[in-house]
Amino acid sequence: MPIVRATRRFHFAAAHRLFRPDWSDERNREVFGACTNPNWHGHNYEVDVTVEGPVDPETGYVMDLKRLRDILDARVVRDVDHRNLNVEVDWMEGMNPTTENLAVAIWNRIAGGLPEGTRLAKVVVHETPRNSVEYTGQV
Repeated sequence: MPIVRATRRFHFAAAHRLFRPDWSDERNREVFGACTNPNWHGHNYEVDVTVEGPVDPETGYVMDLKRLRDILDARVVRDVDHRNLNVEVDWMEGMNPTTENLAVAIWNRIAGGLPEGTRLAKVVVHETPRNSVEYTGQV
C-alpha cells in the first residue's frame, strides 16, 4: 500500500500574552516586545494538521478528512476559539503560549485520537501570514 499524507487546515481566534512571571517587566519587554502587553493581544491562527498512512483500498482515503475535522474541533477548536490561551485553556496551563508551545500542545491533544493505522505527521501553526512554526513530534 502506498503511504500518503493528507492535510486539514483549521482556524481559530485567540488572545495571549508572552510573559515569564519569574522575569522583571523590563526583561519581558526586552525579549517579547509588544507581545508582552499586560492587556493581551490576539491572532487569527491557521493550523495545518497532516496525517499519514496507507491508502484504504475501499475508500481511497488515508483518513476521512471530515473525521479529522471533527477530532480537531472536539480536541482543539472548542477549547481555544475566542479564548485567552494564558488563562482559559487548561491544556496550556503553565506554558508561555508561544507559537512553538502551541504547536506542541496541539500535537499532544490530537496524536492519540487518530484512527488505527493513521499517524500524525506534522502540525504547522501560522500565527500571522508571515510567521509559522512546524512540529513533527520529535523530542
